[in-house]
Amino acid sequence: MRFLHAEDEGKELTYEDAFLVPQYSEVLSRMDVDVTPPDGTGATIPIVVSNMTSAAGKRMAETVTRRGGLVVLTQDTPMEKIDEIVKYLKTRHPVFETPVVLDESESIQTALNLIHKRSHGGIVVVNENKPVGIFTETDAKGKDRFTPLKNVMATDIISSGEDTTPEEAFEKLRQSHVSILPIIKNSGELLGVMTKKGAVRSKIYKPAVNSQGKFITAAAMGVSNGTEDRTKALMNMGVDIFMVDTAHGHSKRLIDAVKLVREIIGKDRILYAGTVVTAGGVEDLLNAGADIIKVGIGSGGSCTTRVITGNGRPQLSATIECAMEARKMGAHIWADGGIRKPRDLALAIAAGASSTMFATIFVGTHESPGDIQKDEDGNLYKVNFGMASNRAVRERFKHQDPLQLAMRQYFEEGISEGKIYLREGSTGVEDIIDRLMAGLRSAMSYAGATTINEFHKKAIIGIQTNAAFREGEALFTH
Repeated sequence: MRFLHAEDEGKELTYEDAFLVPQYSEVLSRMDVDVTPPDGTGATIPIVVSNMTSAAGKRMAETVTRRGGLVVLTQDTPMEKIDEIVKYLKTRHPVFETPVVLDESESIQTALNLIHKRSHGGIVVVNENKPVGIFTETDAKGKDRFTPLKNVMATDIISSGEDTTPEEAFEKLRQSHVSILPIIKNSGELLGVMTKKGAVRSKIYKPAVNSQGKFITAAAMGVSNGTEDRTKALMNMGVDIFMVDTAHGHSKRLIDAVKLVREIIGKDRILYAGTVVTAGGVEDLLNAGADIIKVGIGSGGSCTTRVITGNGRPQLSATIECAMEARKMGAHIWADGGIRKPRDLALAIAAGASSTMFATIFVGTHESPGDIQKDEDGNLYKVNFGMASNRAVRERFKHQDPLQLAMRQYFEEGISEGKIYLREGSTGVEDIIDRLMAGLRSAMSYAGATTINEFHKKAIIGIQTNAAFREGEALFTH
């Protein structure tokens, strides 16, 4: 990429400071654009859900990976839980979605407690794992909450076989006017479900799978004691991508940890490390054995590092410098933080990132790990907290000596609790991914680029005033 005006090169910039300049394009369709990250991870879209407890979990990992992104399981997750999640993910179908399933004897209340675990708004009711009905919230109106599902569910279900294509599923759903299509194994048992949106997405996206055709899994570890044992355990579980993460990545502790993990996992597995914001940090971590570097300090939605310490760097400048160094060394970076709109993602990719990391904007979805709660006005929300917050530190080091734990809590650089509301049109993580990827595809077509590498080569970035940024925002009046 290059700057529209050379004198802007030395400025410290974030995404709102910048815009992309349209250029001559021969791209006939936005769907001709290939958004596959060039970093060799197996991802097919440049979306990574970062290792934040309130964002990365089993449901999130399944949904995002099916659409081609990656999810990094957190260093705070107990090893037995990671093992459970990895085994679960490795058995998921690459096309058919996993539904919420309940026995017909379960109550309406049980169903209502679980229905928001998935965004398609329905529960498949079974008898000995064979579908006998579909339950939606509408079926609960006016009914006692202890009523068994078999008394209220819709029994005139339409299903399809395990060889069903997305095109066939879409047409069946369209003609039948039902919202959920159970997919049945040849044995008669439930395999998964399809929705019209799911069928369309299965044509647009490709799942992120490894050479065995299984969902790619990633897991993080810190730099405290136990790195060696955790690495070996993650290898035995079949984790594909290893991440070594700490707030200040350009440090001896992280460099030593990267060397140790690389020695254990060998040269063929992907090792991701961070966090840094300078070319020097990138160089040192790559030389230590990392393949991909995490870039971004103080730009996350739940991070207060810049406010507390004054340390960090505007994210666009950090991405440009670090990506330049990584590409020079034949490696890649992921831009972490500061991306709140599709335009921000497009700028990060144009600046040289092979992928982008998210957490906060995905917390307010059905797929994030937390339970949905209601505020005093009845609005739905989930609780969000940063990984350097007091709450996260307490959980991560809860087995330490009480005095040592109290001393660690003294250094807080994240929000301990915030409410992220579920917004109409963004209650599913796939809804957000759709908007992000549509924006990136369009941005690439405006630049005349059909691949991420070509986009980076062709991109021209200009710098704008605050007034210019506001001019570009869409304002709707009614």
